Amino acid sequence: MPIEPATMQPDISAWSFATDIAGLDRAHLRRRRRVVEHYDGARLQVEGRELRAFCSNDYLGLAQHPALVEAAREAALRWGVGATASPQVCGHSAAHEALERELAAFVGMPRALYFYAGFPANVGIVPALVGRGDAVFSDALNHACLIDGARLSRATIGIYPHGDADALGRMLAASTAHRKLIATDAVFSMDGDLAPLRALLDLARRHDALLLVDDAHGFGVHGPEGRGSAALLAVRDPRLIYMATLGKAAGVAGAFVAGEESAVEWILQRARSYTFATAAPALIAETVRASLRIIAADDWRRARLRELVVMLRAARLPAGWHLPPSLTPIQPLILGDNATALAAMEALWNRGFWVPAIRPPTVPEGSARLRLSLSAAHAPADLAALLAAIGDCASGPGVA
Repeated sequence: MPIEPATMQPDISAWSFATDIAGLDRAHLRRRRRVVEHYDGARLQVEGRELRAFCSNDYLGLAQHPALVEAAREAALRWGVGATASPQVCGHSAAHEALERELAAFVGMPRALYFYAGFPANVGIVPALVGRGDAVFSDALNHACLIDGARLSRATIGIYPHGDADALGRMLAASTAHRKLIATDAVFSMDGDLAPLRALLDLARRHDALLLVDDAHGFGVHGPEGRGSAALLAVRDPRLIYMATLGKAAGVAGAFVAGEESAVEWILQRARSYTFATAAPALIAETVRASLRIIAADDWRRARLRELVVMLRAARLPAGWHLPPSLTPIQPLILGDNATALAAMEALWNRGFWVPAIRPPTVPEGSARLRLSLSAAHAPADLAALLAAIGDCASGPGVA
């Protein structure tokens, strides 16, 4: 029997979506989603145009590597394309099991646990480690997934000034919480700087805390053979909980957490975003396994990144385009004003370059920027062309 349309419109006056969206437009804060039609290394076909992409987190240029494509193809033929259930039921395949062993060995830790994506990993890990009566100490510039994980945990949250180990030490000393967790990005996604991991681990030891490190932007890029920021800084300790994503430098998808056997087992038992979600397909696990082999073997990719970073930082930038210290592939060009950042993005777009404008709330008010992401897929000529375009568009109307 067909359902008759409602004769009365409900009162939804409190839901002023159109008005709120107009407010985003006035503040130059509305985000636009682009349709990518084809990937070709550092070039993208977008809405009928070919662009040189400086917007991707594919730092090692592996997302289209033939060995990864072949691993995915072979795994799809064996496993199909769906895991069919959560890992706690029948979604955990032999491919996932092998991947977890290899991830643990890759980062030099006793055990690893694979999640289907990075955001739900941290949203699950933090509440698994702490709860009511406990405390989380979070860097002021941490990624949203750590922030949301801390909120969901219902622990007391302390925000310490960005990278300020001394301030964190005072907060830890004053805390009477039953359990304490320090949470930090390793490489901060909008500034490209590194957390003081050794100092943070020392504080964790002194104050009987755990240290959760999100190395989303360091895994594959930093450390010997790309084994991550903790390996780069020689940070090893039972108090370290190490998390990294696999959709950036690894070029595939998913995330993992690694640490002591009992800590990882507890996260497996308690992380709701692991228990109550369908597992990633086995073909993804097999493709990540292939990626790990290339990450370790192809040191030239990290050498290319270092070459590009040096080249960029030696360049002369237009007045008003501020480049903060960063030795990572994340190179933010600070412009300050939202409208100026959008105009700069549009000017570069029109010249064939995709460099995204990043605005609040992703970054603090007054620090809107172009987030320039370097990749081993870029040739030095690509970066030289971008720098020329920046010099050209900086003198245009509404950008300088």
